Amino acid sequence: MGERWGRRRGGRGWSAEGARRGRVGAPSARLVLTRGRAQPIMRAGGYLLSMKAKVEELRSRGLAEVTAAADRAALDAVRVKYLGKKGLLTDLLKGLAKLPPEERPVVGKLANGVKTVLADAVAARRDELAGAAAAAEAIDVTIPGIAPALGHPHPLIETQVRLEQVFESLGFEVVEGPEVEDEYHNFEALNTPPDHPARDEHDSFYLGPMLLLRTHTSPVQIRVMEGRQPPIKVVATGRCFRRDEADATHLPVFHQIEGLLVDEGINFRHLRGILDVIAETFGGEGAVARVRPDFFPFTEPSAEFAISCFVCGGRGCRVCTEGFIELGGCGMVDPAVFESVGYDPERYTGFAFGFGIERIAMLRYGITDIRQLYDNDMRFLAQF
Repeated sequence: MGERWGRRRGGRGWSAEGARRGRVGAPSARLVLTRGRAQPIMRAGGYLLSMKAKVEELRSRGLAEVTAAADRAALDAVRVKYLGKKGLLTDLLKGLAKLPPEERPVVGKLANGVKTVLADAVAARRDELAGAAAAAEAIDVTIPGIAPALGHPHPLIETQVRLEQVFESLGFEVVEGPEVEDEYHNFEALNTPPDHPARDEHDSFYLGPMLLLRTHTSPVQIRVMEGRQPPIKVVATGRCFRRDEADATHLPVFHQIEGLLVDEGINFRHLRGILDVIAETFGGEGAVARVRPDFFPFTEPSAEFAISCFVCGGRGCRVCTEGFIELGGCGMVDPAVFESVGYDPERYTGFAFGFGIERIAMLRYGITDIRQLYDNDMRFLAQF
């Protein structure tokens, strides 16, 4: 059929030429052939309105997406989507060629205005995001700081330090010695005969024929006396080792503190005075020391000492025995020990005492099982 079609006689219709000239029908429409039938399409004026509507729609959508961008990456994606070389606004501007020359500046100005608005919105949003990020990373020096989690001394070490401070205030010097000892310093020099049960392998940790882990800190006293002349006033602290089964009151490893005072004219009353100071320090004001006869190879006479119970005040309770808490042993240094280090027992006398540091720590903090001091349970240790 081509272009050769027209209005039928007696009827209403369109001619191709009339449609092209716009003489019949609405001035904003023209006809094209589609599958042999004439269809109206928008003329330039209608296309202009459509372009304006699309530009405004892009403006509204673009501003909304810029505002919704939560980070720099999302904002850059919106910018490329609308303002990039292949963006929606760029594609729309390519349609200006379909407009008459006199209408292109109108749409172009509108589109450029939207482009400027979106570019400004992107820049403003970028500044907002940058400011928020900076605020999040900024340090406000006026805000109270977060105190770091600080550790504190282990209750066993704290007790040892406290004991050392007490004896230093009394004029004693804190000394240390090797944990691996020979039999002479650990036993023989302390008047412990070869057939003594402590020298049996079932009771001590032997490292060789003549070497063992020290069973007490008394060997330190021997080494001090070997290197010095009286007067001597020292306390020795440190770890000791014995073949004990682990239970609520015993461990193969424990800490001990032992004191030694050697000079002319020293007697048991001086020792008793030191024991009373120990009692008041850890038992409270008014606490006293109780001394009962006992036996130790390196002291003569020997005694065990206890302090009045700070829980019940000496009345008797589950913590104490008849109102007293046993601590350790003491006595006057045996003359045979002085002879082993070259001291004249006719000229010099002295006393010695010793007790377990774990024992004192358990009493101070109400600990009923010695193993808790070595379990390294932070929930337990945080209480002290």
